[in-house]
Amino acid sequence: MIRVKAPGLFTTLQDLGRYGAQSQGMPVAGAMDTLGLRIANALCGNAAGVAALELSYMGPTLVVEADAVQFGLAGNMSVELLPADGGNAKKLTSWRSVTLKRGEALRIGVLGEAYTYVAVAGGFDLPPLLGSLSTYTRAGLGGFEGRQLRENDLLPLKAAGLGPDQELSSEAASLYGEGPVRVTLGPQADRFTAAGTAAFLAGEYTVSKEADRMGLRLEGPVIEHLRGADIASEGIVTGAIQVPGNGQPILLLADHQTTGGYTKIATIISADLPRVGRLKPGAKLRFQAVSVAEAENLRRAQEAALKSLLGGMRTARPEGGLDLDALYTANLISGMVDAATGADA
Repeated sequence: MIRVKAPGLFTTLQDLGRYGAQSQGMPVAGAMDTLGLRIANALCGNAAGVAALELSYMGPTLVVEADAVQFGLAGNMSVELLPADGGNAKKLTSWRSVTLKRGEALRIGVLGEAYTYVAVAGGFDLPPLLGSLSTYTRAGLGGFEGRQLRENDLLPLKAAGLGPDQELSSEAASLYGEGPVRVTLGPQADRFTAAGTAAFLAGEYTVSKEADRMGLRLEGPVIEHLRGADIASEGIVTGAIQVPGNGQPILLLADHQTTGGYTKIATIISADLPRVGRLKPGAKLRFQAVSVAEAENLRRAQEAALKSLLGGMRTARPEGGLDLDALYTANLISGMVDAATGADA
């Protein structure tokens, strides 16, 4: 098992989501950053959709109560290994896998993004709900008892000690992209004035303090409606951008409601959803409209880049020392020079 010594700010179990149940009022939930989840799983040899721990803003301290457990760490975060004998903590890097033995602990502090991920080799031995281990805390369903983790929780493991023979590392920054967040306009683009749409696409918005797994409220240029903000309630998709009567957009994310009655000016393309899911309050963003065909091509390109990255993961350099195996296998000498004559030997 893994024992939760300290739970962090908001740590839950999440996988790629609970699909097929929105008609019953059940949100998809799942990871806010699906790229991070998939990389964390790959680092410790799991399939892409295995449930992992999603950390929010401040991470937990996790004690190993098994002979050995391999963790996959995806995201920018402060990480330390705490020895079983109570000795000095050892700093670790993220975007890598690390194997801990019985009694050792993984202590994760401040996160560089709103959400990061810790996977364990083999996954957690917990019952799925409607085919998923994702936690939907608003209804107390899924994951570990339908809630965020607490001190002294015991998380059962399917198989301790499994994972790749060697610890791996990865670099994923290029997958997230940069620049404006790309959107497709609609489905109610005709409910906004030309000036309102122009303000949305030209303005800079700030993520407000009202940000959680359900969505992000933005502050910035007012988006003007043509015929009011209310429509007949209809289905909602992840990435939909609602605009209520105050003209300030709301980005709906993993735990969004299944239906809603506000006009939607645009939808975030799937390739940019992981980047948006990582945003903290205070982050700035702009929007750029693209066609559906462009959105599909961007998603295919991102998937190809992810597969290339996962296929090219390298053996992790030992923390705090030289990677002697890599050093011995490298061709360090390209030639020799005679010290007396200066000629090639």
